[in-house]
Amino acid sequence: MKKFFAFLTFFLVLLGLFGFFHIKSRFEAVSQNKEIVLLELPKGSSPKNVSKILHQNNVWNDSDIFNLHCRLKKCALKAGWYEIPPNMPLEELIALLSSGKNAVRKVTIPEGRASWEIPNYLQKAFPKIDSAKWNALVRDKNFANQLGITIGNLEGYLLPDTYPFPVNATEEDILKQMVQANLKLKKEMEEKNSPMWKKLGGWHQILTLASVVEEETGKPDERPLIAGVFHNRLDIGMPLGADPTVRFIFKNLTGPIYKSQLQSDNPYNTRKFKGLMPGPISNPGRKAIEATLYPDKTNKLYFVAKDDGSGTHFFSATLAEHNNYKNIAAKNRGEN
Repeated sequence: MKKFFAFLTFFLVLLGLFGFFHIKSRFEAVSQNKEIVLLELPKGSSPKNVSKILHQNNVWNDSDIFNLHCRLKKCALKAGWYEIPPNMPLEELIALLSSGKNAVRKVTIPEGRASWEIPNYLQKAFPKIDSAKWNALVRDKNFANQLGITIGNLEGYLLPDTYPFPVNATEEDILKQMVQANLKLKKEMEEKNSPMWKKLGGWHQILTLASVVEEETGKPDERPLIAGVFHNRLDIGMPLGADPTVRFIFKNLTGPIYKSQLQSDNPYNTRKFKGLMPGPISNPGRKAIEATLYPDKTNKLYFVAKDDGSGTHFFSATLAEHNNYKNIAAKNRGEN
């Protein structure tokens, strides 16, 4: 009888150890997916529902262990989109699904792009972005008002940057995030109290001039000087004379500008009309905005591209000097 009880005790201990290590191994298992899996947890999903979603996506097939772990840890799984890395331990998987940190797609929007150009940068990460819908929203006065923009459209208010957009972001979501970034920058710049803020009349006018500064040079070091030239022209009632404003009218971003276009009666034509245009011609970045608010003090009134491959400009205070530089630029282009 003693031998029987000894054997039974040994067997039960062995069975207990086997069960312990078996459950332990199940807890220490990793997800089955061999590649990143994107999945959505709907609002109100219970651990049982989440375990089904994981099973359906071949991420975690041991529903019992998943549910047991959630009960023991009192998990608070949160709705959203998640990217599940391959071979993810259960502890980390549940921590991710409890974090509420939605999966994102990072997209870089370069400085100086007009609103209608931006979908080109979004569509690689978001193939479903509809350019027509995007353009309509940018021009939708009611939508602009909802975002705190009262001038009727969002041109100029889409701050260039690298954004982590939610993976399920819509056109509305992306526009809202970009406008919010612009308004955050507005608050930051406003607190610095540049005298140019009052001179230009407000954020809209600052963005309007900054968009021209942005379009005129790709060289950050030149922006304050170009901004200084434009401030000088505004001060003496001289037209800004910026070709990019004409290109904006006709969406003619490259190639020649025709004489008929330069004679356009469109109020954005700064070759013909004095003062600022009605609004921005593109979406300026922080550096162009800072240059507009803190321009170089200069006596220069003119500038022309050197066309020598440097991407820089000649600056001059007189028309005669400007014309001389234009001739040099023509020679740099190989013209007689």
